[in-house]
Amino acid sequence: MTNANQIEHQREFSFSDSDFRFLAGLANQKTGIVLAEHKRDMVYGRLARRLRALGLQSFTEYCELLQSDAGHDELPNLVNAITTNLTGFFREAHHFEHLKTEAAKWHENGAKRIRVWSSACSSGMEPYSIAMTLKSAIPNTDKCDVRILATDIDSNMVNTGIAGEYTLSDVEQVPAASKQFIQNMGAGNRVKMSPQLKQLITFNTLNLLNPWPIKGPFDAIFCRNVVIYFDKATKQKLFSRMAELLPMGGWLYIGHSENLHGISDRFELVGRTIYRRVK
Repeated sequence: MTNANQIEHQREFSFSDSDFRFLAGLANQKTGIVLAEHKRDMVYGRLARRLRALGLQSFTEYCELLQSDAGHDELPNLVNAITTNLTGFFREAHHFEHLKTEAAKWHENGAKRIRVWSSACSSGMEPYSIAMTLKSAIPNTDKCDVRILATDIDSNMVNTGIAGEYTLSDVEQVPAASKQFIQNMGAGNRVKMSPQLKQLITFNTLNLLNPWPIKGPFDAIFCRNVVIYFDKATKQKLFSRMAELLPMGGWLYIGHSENLHGISDRFELVGRTIYRRVK
């Protein structure tokens, strides 16, 4: 018996090549995420929990469920399971330093309306970091129309963002000056984001491949560590759509391992993974 067959034999649920191809194809169709063969174990690990919850005996049964009339209700659970939600407060701190500088300029120049979009907000740490940054750059956000749109394909993560509750270890990277916006919940090691931050943010579930019920324009868009899972054509379409929501000179922040070379000529690189719209 080969090593691969030994692993398959030891698994709780049978997971055939055709099962993986079906799930990878469906995931790509619905989310744009490309699940290559080396992601097979990850897919098994994350979806095995769904099979247990549903009382299924094999991945073939799960694939059949997704193709049945009940598949529509299960699809969000599939999407939530396969999406990666690695995040953190003030992750890639240079982006927030740049945003703070630019937001201060917007305010000094008399901007009456400021809009920022966190397009893959995960559990909400990114948009709350944006909110703290804008609070530190603008003395009184109540007198300036400041709003942050936070969206993610994973409905569970969006709900976590809406709740705004985290652990003490989660907020260790928050700058000391911004700790004033974090409230201790008085039990265990749980904290919550202050109402001053929450009132700046609107959370919604959004699949970036679908139509966007968004008008814009945005002064800045965060689209970080998302397109690494997309093919080139999907990336090109995504960044073209985002360019349309930014004014000339508007800012785009992408992930540390991403770049727009050969993807879009509508932005110019002005700093480490910091782009400005030029077309």
